[in-house]
Amino acid sequence: MPIREFVCTACEHAFEELVLGAEEVSCPRCDAPEPERRLSAFQARGGRAPEPAPVGGCGTCGDPRGPGSCSLN
Repeated sequence: MPIREFVCTACEHAFEELVLGAEEVSCPRCDAPEPERRLSAFQARGGRAPEPAPVGGCGTCGDPRGPGSCSLN
């Protein structure tokens, strides 16, 4: 269920709306039909989520035995 961003063409009110399928949206302030849909920053970014930082050890590989324990050191 995507949350979409809109701007009303009548009163220029910017708002977000949870849109289900082909549901029609109207402005919550003036009730004008068919507001202009905007591209949100969340939708514009693509790709994968960033990789999490290694945890434990020396901070390079995450070996829990500590610094100098793995083959990377």
